[in-house]
Amino acid sequence: MDLTVWRTFVTVCRLGSLSAAATELHHTQSAVSRQIAGLERRLGVSLMERHARGVRPTPDGEVFRRHAQATLDEADRALRAVRDARDGADRPLAVGATPSLAAGIVPEAIRALLEGSGPLRWSLLPGLSGALHDRVIAGDLDLAVVTDAPPGLPHDPRVERRFLGLDEMVVALPAGHPRAGHGPVDIRELADQTWAEDDDGSAALLRRHAARAGVTARVGLAAADLPGKLALVATGHAIALIPGVLSRALRGDVTTVPLLDPPTRGVYALTRRHDPHPAAVPLLDHLARAFAPHHAGAGEAADRTVE
Repeated sequence: MDLTVWRTFVTVCRLGSLSAAATELHHTQSAVSRQIAGLERRLGVSLMERHARGVRPTPDGEVFRRHAQATLDEADRALRAVRDARDGADRPLAVGATPSLAAGIVPEAIRALLEGSGPLRWSLLPGLSGALHDRVIAGDLDLAVVTDAPPGLPHDPRVERRFLGLDEMVVALPAGHPRAGHGPVDIRELADQTWAEDDDGSAALLRRHAARAGVTARVGLAAADLPGKLALVATGHAIALIPGVLSRALRGDVTTVPLLDPPTRGVYALTRRHDPHPAAVPLLDHLARAFAPHHAGAGEAADRTVE
């Protein structure tokens, strides 16, 4: 079978639209329709069904999509390997990390790796945990440093996880805030404050922590990303729940205060179970060392490690 047709089918499933897939693939919509119809004739089953907002795979189509995606991922890896061999280049190391971890811990670990191993081509891609998990499976990333903050991490046998530790969330305050510089604070003392959020996972952690204390945290401002959230804090518009690992990388006009019984999130390094990058194993060790001064719950590593 022509893998181009498989790629068209997978793209239609991902976008849920024939026209959107045609635009992305630089085809006409009629050409996409013909490819899907031809694939259905070849397989002898219906692969797509229409609904109010577009199309989606049938149960048979979903089964085929999973296998087609795995085949396309492997084909893409093969092409990249051939190009690297042709160019005489060592395989570059592609690393992904959530924004807070990309701001300090991960670059610190990569620096230690380079100091120990010598020159190495590498790249760092920030992203959300779920998307980074999928990119590890797809072969776009050799390693990703992610968290299990809501909605949590999916379980996939193609991915190996290494638990690095628990990151305690802290409250970000403008430098002149009355609570700045004080010890652990009870969330109930901040219940009347306006909170800013940029991420559903962080907002869920905040609301759960406040609910356990019997109060409601009022998320009154939304930010597009973590720098935007910190800008709202720095200018006095709000306070915010942020990862503890971010504390060392904060701008000068923002400070943090710890919470009593703080919410936590598990931090994991993800690698593909098969064909790992040669530098992935030593980088895992450097990540564990870089994260060690920041994390709580080291004794829970065995309970949280999932392969």
